[in-house]
Amino acid sequence: MTIRPENPAERIVWTTLVWTWPFYAIGALYVVGPVLAWLLAGLAALSLYLGPAIRRDLRATGPVPGLIWLWFLGMALMLFALWVGHLNWGLGTGKIIKSSIGWAKGWALLALFPLAGAVLPIRREVLIRAQCIVGLWTLALAPLLLAAPYLGLPERIFTSPLKAVGGPGPEYFTVFLYTFDPSSWTARWQFYAPWSPFAAILGILMVLFALEEHQRKWMLIGVCAGVLMILASKSRMGLVGLVACTMAPRLLPLIAKSSMWFAISAITASAAVWGAFAYDMAIAAVRGFKGARADSTRVRETLQRIAWERWQSDAVWFGHGTVQPGPHLVEYMPIGSHHTWYALLFVKGVIGFMAFLVPFLVHFAFVIVDTIHHARGRLPLGILLTFLLLSFGENIEIEVYLMWPALVMLGCHLREVASKNQKAVPGARDIASLVSERY
Repeated sequence: MTIRPENPAERIVWTTLVWTWPFYAIGALYVVGPVLAWLLAGLAALSLYLGPAIRRDLRATGPVPGLIWLWFLGMALMLFALWVGHLNWGLGTGKIIKSSIGWAKGWALLALFPLAGAVLPIRREVLIRAQCIVGLWTLALAPLLLAAPYLGLPERIFTSPLKAVGGPGPEYFTVFLYTFDPSSWTARWQFYAPWSPFAAILGILMVLFALEEHQRKWMLIGVCAGVLMILASKSRMGLVGLVACTMAPRLLPLIAKSSMWFAISAITASAAVWGAFAYDMAIAAVRGFKGARADSTRVRETLQRIAWERWQSDAVWFGHGTVQPGPHLVEYMPIGSHHTWYALLFVKGVIGFMAFLVPFLVHFAFVIVDTIHHARGRLPLGILLTFLLLSFGENIEIEVYLMWPALVMLGCHLREVASKNQKAVPGARDIASLVSERY
């Protein structure tokens, strides 16, 4: 089945996603993501404002869902917490402006991309196929990338001059062939991500999208590319996500059935026999997981402890406004990094923490309920599980620029649910016609 974009919104999304690797080759991905977000959001706002006056293939598919408004409220509150935190710590007007621009390139995208997916006529099939095409690019380039360290090729090719626009660091604008893990001095690959663990997360999303592809050839391409990204990145988080984020959405409808509850009851009743053994096995697995990269685990746990203590003692409600340099104990890693939830408490306090937690939990619950009854919820649930997994190891806001297809898909899902509900509830004319036909 041939899938092609059918309207300007789909063409913008299709072209941007398919050209992921060429954009990476010039170090432009960090710029492309935010520009695309504001462009699509502006197009969605224009479509809502003009209504039937706009061209037919760009008309809004319906009103803005309530969950989208909740995300906008949360991200606006996030910006407010940022301003108050900067003012409380006297960081200056220049720093406030710079951080506000950072918000527009990070946190704001969590609301802008779902808005575009919910309002604009973008089909999920277009996103899925385009993601599999990115997988084809990845498989085609894999031999060069995997052979590079053994051929003596350099780790990095160049850093794009686009870094002048500003960003979290030069690695966001640098083109890498591979990198070396400093703890073991073995090669790791990050593909089109700024570092390897993030590449694993993108690999999980690749697999999730590919599993929804109806054409077997493209599905296999996407799954193989995603698994390759996870394995080559050598990320523990990626291996966990590959299993959990793909299986949980498919097992949930089965678990929700009454027959499964009887099975769970039987298993629970027999836990007295095998429970202690399972507990010991789980503890051993966790220790092995952490011990796989002990130095990394130690740094992350220390950063989290420092962020927690500094948040409680210094700035409970609005945080410190920005990350701060860490001591030698954490290899000078910034306090407020490597963990979304601890970072929110440290940088934006309770206000910023709740501004992200509430929309996320509400959206998560909404998708769980829909997944139990409809297969259309499997991909959104897998996406949210991936975001949840990512939040415990990285800062979501500085990585969302590469996860935009997943965010657009979340908006598409909300539109699909709203459209289905509208069809399920007959209007006055429908009721009148049914009555006239019957009598």
